Amino acid sequence: MTDQPTPGNWASIAFLGVIWGGTFMVVAVALRGYGPLTVAAARTGFGAASTLLLMAVLGRAMPRGWTVWRYVVPIGLASAAFPFLLLSWGQQYVPSAFAGLAMTALPLFVLPLAHFFSDEPMTPRRSIGVLIGFSGTLLLLGPQSLDFGAGSVALGQLACLTATVCYAAASILTRQCPPVDPVALSGASLLVGAAVLVPLMLLVEGVPRPSADLPSLAILFLGLVPTALAALIRVQVIRTAGSVFMTLVNYQVPLWSMAFGALLLAEALPPRFFAALALILMGLAVSQWGQLRRLFGGADAGRPVR
Repeated sequence: MTDQPTPGNWASIAFLGVIWGGTFMVVAVALRGYGPLTVAAARTGFGAASTLLLMAVLGRAMPRGWTVWRYVVPIGLASAAFPFLLLSWGQQYVPSAFAGLAMTALPLFVLPLAHFFSDEPMTPRRSIGVLIGFSGTLLLLGPQSLDFGAGSVALGQLACLTATVCYAAASILTRQCPPVDPVALSGASLLVGAAVLVPLMLLVEGVPRPSADLPSLAILFLGLVPTALAALIRVQVIRTAGSVFMTLVNYQVPLWSMAFGALLLAEALPPRFFAALALILMGLAVSQWGQLRRLFGGADAGRPVR
């Protein structure tokens, strides 16, 4: 059963919308000075270190027992290791605005997964919304989506969309995870991500050489704010209000990512980006109409979601 969101939950997704919307711009800046593996590994490493430090200050212990860790390990892989690497690699070939728009498709993957693996069933309305949203995703990919040559835009696009699927799986796993302290769950999952990415970075790209330039500051920001802090908030929201409610943040992320990309990075925004965004948001609105009416106190607040 999905819990009723609190005012704190609403404030959390508003904050996450801005932070995650700007993350793609910050990743683009970090890639100017470092390779994609270094950006992803530093992001998880700084995030894990800061979260573990917070756990020590608060006196929180790491999760214990196989029952919990059988969820923690795949959550760490799906929420940190895989998507951070995929996004960093993909953003070498696509603008940050595209990566932010790709994240808008997250609920389109969460809804079917939640139907089969969680407590939030699909309905005819949700199915129609998913189909509308996926049509927007196809439009977003554009005519070059079938060109999979080395270093092509299509490969970068595919990497960003695959990261979205990873986040969707992580949302379902987080909802299903046995009761555990949110701070500990965030720290443990980031530690899993760092344990995978740091050795891979050293093997492929070597030891990074940090400096006081903008890319280094961008990496530090990525580890502390949209990774460590946002992971804590995300886990708390999912566990208290549900994974479908958490996807409401994605209504904001593309708007912020497009604004940051255009205004601060001078990225071009082709017309299909706006058309794709309209279709995806329409699909989200249709698929989540019942929840939106109830969350905003609509007339059908007491009726079951269809």
